[in-house]
Amino acid sequence: MTAVTAGRAQAAAGRRHQATPLQALRSPPVGRNTRTFGALAVVLVLVSLLGLVMVVLSSTVTSIEATGDPFFHAKRHALWLALGLAACVVTLRVDYHRWRAPLVTTGAVVATLAALACLLVPSPLVQVGNGSARWIRIGGLVIQPSEAAKLALVLFAASLLSRRLDRVASVRQTLLPLLVVFGVMAGLVLAQPSLGTVVLLGGILLAMLFVAGLPTRHVAALVALGAGAVVLFTMLIGYRRQRVVSFLDPWSDPYGAGYQAVQAQVGIASGGLTGVGPGGARSNLAYVPYAHTDFIFVTIAENLGLIGALVVVALFLSLGILGIRVVRDAPDPYGAFLAAGISGWFVLQAFTNIAVAQSLLPTMGVTLPFVSYGGSSLIVNLAAAGILMNVARQGRSA
Repeated sequence: MTAVTAGRAQAAAGRRHQATPLQALRSPPVGRNTRTFGALAVVLVLVSLLGLVMVVLSSTVTSIEATGDPFFHAKRHALWLALGLAACVVTLRVDYHRWRAPLVTTGAVVATLAALACLLVPSPLVQVGNGSARWIRIGGLVIQPSEAAKLALVLFAASLLSRRLDRVASVRQTLLPLLVVFGVMAGLVLAQPSLGTVVLLGGILLAMLFVAGLPTRHVAALVALGAGAVVLFTMLIGYRRQRVVSFLDPWSDPYGAGYQAVQAQVGIASGGLTGVGPGGARSNLAYVPYAHTDFIFVTIAENLGLIGALVVVALFLSLGILGIRVVRDAPDPYGAFLAAGISGWFVLQAFTNIAVAQSLLPTMGVTLPFVSYGGSSLIVNLAAAGILMNVARQGRSA
C-alpha cells in the first residue's frame, strides 16, 4: 500500500469514527470479512436456528396450558430472534470504539443499576416468577435487567481496563472501581434472587482481568474470595442448601426436590446415540420442568441423541476458540477486552447450563445462550455478538 493510499484509508477511517450513529448505520461496516468473522457468523446462525427448532418442540404443551395456543412460545421466540438479529446488525455496523465513550459506559451501568433497583420495590410493573422478581413488564414488553447487566459490565470493564492498562494491578485506580460496580450489580441481582447470574458476572470480569494481565496472585485471590462468597450465600439460604442436597443424591427424593434432576437424567439417557426424533421425546411433553428455557439441553439430547448433544458442545467450543482468535487479533486493547468479556460470557454460560442439565452442577437457573426461550437474553446476546463480530472484522489477520 502506498503512502497516499494509506493516508486516504486512515482519513476515511477517521471520518467514519467521527460520524453520527445514524451515519454509521448507513455506511458499510468498518473492517473486512475475515475468516474469523465468517466462522463466527456461521456458528451464531446455527445455534440460533437450533434454538428456534428446539423451542418449537419443547414448548407446545406449556403453551397449550398457558394460553391454549400450541405455538405461543414459539411465535414469541421467533419475534425476539428477529429483534435480536436487528440489534446484531446495528452493533455490527457501528464501530465498536463508539461503545468506549464515558457517556455510553456510564449510562449503561447507571440504567442497568436503576432497572435492577426497581425490582426491589413492590410494583405492578414487577413480574415475579418461581419466587424471583427478575422482570419488569411494561404493557406487552417484558424486560430482564440482569441480562443487560452482563453487557453493561463488559462495556464498563473494557473501557476502564483499556484506559488504565499500565495500572491494571492498582487496587485504588483499577480494581476498586471494577469491584464496586460489580459488587453493586451482584448485590442487586442476588436480591432477586439469582446466584447463578452473579456467578456469571464474576466469571466475565475475571476473564477480562486475566486478558488484561492481572498478576496470578490477584486472580487467585479473587477466585478464592468469589468461591467463598458463593458457598456462604448457598448455605445461608434454605432452598439453595436443598438444591445442593438434591444435586448430591437426586434419586433420594425423585418426586420432590430431585424431580427436575431425575427427569433431566432420564431424558438425556432416553436419547441414546441418535435421539428419539422430533415428537417422541418426554421433554416435549413437559415431563422435564423448564424444558424450553433452563433445561433445553435435555430437549436437544433426547430429540437428537448423543450426536446432536456433541454437535451443540462443539459449536460452543468453536465459539470459545473463535473468541480467543478475536482477542489475539484485536487491533487494540479495548477490542481485546470486549472480545474476552463477550466470548467468555457466552462460553461460561453455555457450559454452566449444560453442566446443570447433566447434574454436574446444582440447578442455577441459567439459560443456554441463543438457544433457550427468552426475550431479553436473546436480544442482549445477539447485540453483544454483533460487537464481537465488529471486533473480528477489524482484526489484524485474515
